[in-house]
Amino acid sequence: MQFIDPHIHMISRTTDDYQRMAYAQCAAVSEPAFWAGFDRGTAQAFHDYFRQLTDYEPRRAALFHIRHYCWLCINAKEAENVSLSREVIALIPEFLKKPNVLGIGEIGLNKNTANEATVFQEHLDLAAKTNELILIHTPHLEDKYKGTRMIVDMLKNDRRVKPHRVCVDHVEEHTVKLALDNGFWCGMTLYPTTKCTPARACDIIEMVGTERIMANSAGDWGKSDPLAVPELIQEMKRRGHAEADIRKVVFENPLAFWRQSNNWREW
Repeated sequence: MQFIDPHIHMISRTTDDYQRMAYAQCAAVSEPAFWAGFDRGTAQAFHDYFRQLTDYEPRRAALFHIRHYCWLCINAKEAENVSLSREVIALIPEFLKKPNVLGIGEIGLNKNTANEATVFQEHLDLAAKTNELILIHTPHLEDKYKGTRMIVDMLKNDRRVKPHRVCVDHVEEHTVKLALDNGFWCGMTLYPTTKCTPARACDIIEMVGTERIMANSAGDWGKSDPLAVPELIQEMKRRGHAEADIRKVVFENPLAFWRQSNNWREW
């Protein structure tokens, strides 16, 4: 079955991973801007990173007939530095018309600090002014519910934000309804230690259904699996889910969300 991985950090993956994903019928990926494994010291470093996301990485993916899209921001981990964040946010409009850019993301909170919230809201302001889609990062582990609640409140307090054009990522059992009940899309991350397993993701689907929900691997520098979405496909098949429902979660839903992007060109 063809699938889309709507959140994977391919700059941290080898070319062999692209090959394995192609063999597993990956049709497309989207790569949110994220932490490089260290805190970058200058806005120029982010400018070069955005060039990599919008120029080099799509060409590498195309070697394996995989479509590559991306999202732009300064991630929540580095958002504690407000002055640097503002310099980076000022760079983003230069790249928004690149054909593979879907919107602003992954923005959100890491440790739920005041500086992170300030930078999050300044990203929201840019997204609202440029009418971009928004991809949300929610915190890990014990901070997840509090951080998700803070993020949802900030989204709802900005009347320019349209919930159907926002995806709240990394949802788990205790946060998925917070996203869906407020009209947002949501993503389940199949990550071995800090997020969901394929079995838990399947449980969530059985709890809330298949509307406005998708699954991703968030494959990055850490222990992660770029074939996690096919693992979910197998788990759903094992439990007897209809082929149409599986395809909706792993292919049709992310595609439907992406189609709202300003730069979208139909395949």
